[in-house]
Amino acid sequence: MNAAPARAGKVEETQAPSEFEGEIREFIRRDVGHLRRPADGASEQAVTNINSLLDRVSGSSVTEIDSLIADLRNVRDFLKTEGERVQREIASYAQLSHVAMTSVKIIAESMTQWKSQVSDARLDRA
Repeated sequence: MNAAPARAGKVEETQAPSEFEGEIREFIRRDVGHLRRPADGASEQAVTNINSLLDRVSGSSVTEIDSLIADLRNVRDFLKTEGERVQREIASYAQLSHVAMTSVKIIAESMTQWKSQVSDARLDRA
């Protein structure tokens, strides 16, 4: 009833385990090795496919980055012009403030003179 050959499940006693493992590795190399090595045309096709995929993936990213750069440049230009406008407004305010202070001084001096004239006139009447 034992129809299975004795060698199918066991390593021959005369062979060392490392020799048997070496034979298995060699068998696998011969039997499966051609599956790992693509043909020259296939490798070029694979490279072309990968390059195409990378171009598609990176293309949208590059386009988005270019768009962001353009937006940032627009914001920079806007901030620059707004900064210049604010500087002009501040300079105008400073000039207006100086004119107002000068006007208040002139008015205060004039009122002091009028007050002294009114006081002198009252003293002369008395």
